[in-house]
Amino acid sequence: MRFVSDLKNRVAKLPMRIVLPESKSRRVLKAAEQIAAEKFAHVIVVGNASEIKSRALLYHINLAEIEIIDPLKFSMFEMFCDYYAERRKNKGVTKEAARFLLKTNYTLFAACLVVFDIADGMVSGAVTTSADVIRAALQIIGPAHDCKTVSSSFILLTDTKQYGDNGILVVGDCSVIPDPTAVQLADIACSCAARARTTVQILDPKVALLSYSTKGSGSGSSVDKVQEALRILHNRHVDFDFDGELQVDAAVVPDVGKIKAPASRVAGKANVLIFPTLDAANISYKLVQRFAHATALGPLLQGLARPVLDLSRGCSTEDIVDVAAICCNDAIAVKQYKKRCVM
Repeated sequence: MRFVSDLKNRVAKLPMRIVLPESKSRRVLKAAEQIAAEKFAHVIVVGNASEIKSRALLYHINLAEIEIIDPLKFSMFEMFCDYYAERRKNKGVTKEAARFLLKTNYTLFAACLVVFDIADGMVSGAVTTSADVIRAALQIIGPAHDCKTVSSSFILLTDTKQYGDNGILVVGDCSVIPDPTAVQLADIACSCAARARTTVQILDPKVALLSYSTKGSGSGSSVDKVQEALRILHNRHVDFDFDGELQVDAAVVPDVGKIKAPASRVAGKANVLIFPTLDAANISYKLVQRFAHATALGPLLQGLARPVLDLSRGCSTEDIVDVAAICCNDAIAVKQYKKRCVM
């Protein structure tokens, strides 16, 4: 897959430290082995070293180049417990409760590795539910300072080169917010445009806010919400083209776009699709994935202060490897942003 190959080559120039906390999963350990072999990242797995090595031996997996961190033997474990207890004290979390959670919940512990710069990013979700991955990210890391909405995107790689950016689409939000407000839709649009630029290298994101209506052809509260999100984006003076409300055919099919929204800079050319609800987004990406045999990379969490990427529990080893490469790219972007802020 050309896109993923190019991405791996790009991030290999500045290898990041990626933690994979789900060490009891064969797929995850196999992915760790593959990432280490491809040398685009330094891999950390979390858990009891002897148990992980026994599991790897059983599965014929080589962990020679992979770092293993055991929470119970890690020198900063008590510091992590203090940090977590302080962040969650309003929820009644004591130091003792924090200690129990961090030694049993490897995703929470891995998030601490990220926030304390032991790792540059985390990939989890092959076994852990999306809700638990997101919860760990929010409780330990929190949202980015310039974004109040944590959401997700998928990168869809298709063979229909006439649509999107040479067959590639960024879509959101597919896994986090069930019924986003107009403000949240605007935030999701900004995050997905950034995803298109930083990960897919789309220099000119064209963002379509989708609906069952195009330019007032329908009416109702859901249409009103999309129109309000459009006004919010106008007021923010964002640096990408956007339009709405657009039906999906008007957004991606040039001939339809010319008919339904002839004055639009986005209609018929959209490469970023923002869905009005989680239902619509999740159903749509899976239909494209199955019927068009598209590769769906994600769900990719966005809007967090540090890179944490989720996985579908139906993911393959290759999916984990590919998402780890995206996590590396996110980590590089975070480092570059911090460097610019210091200068």
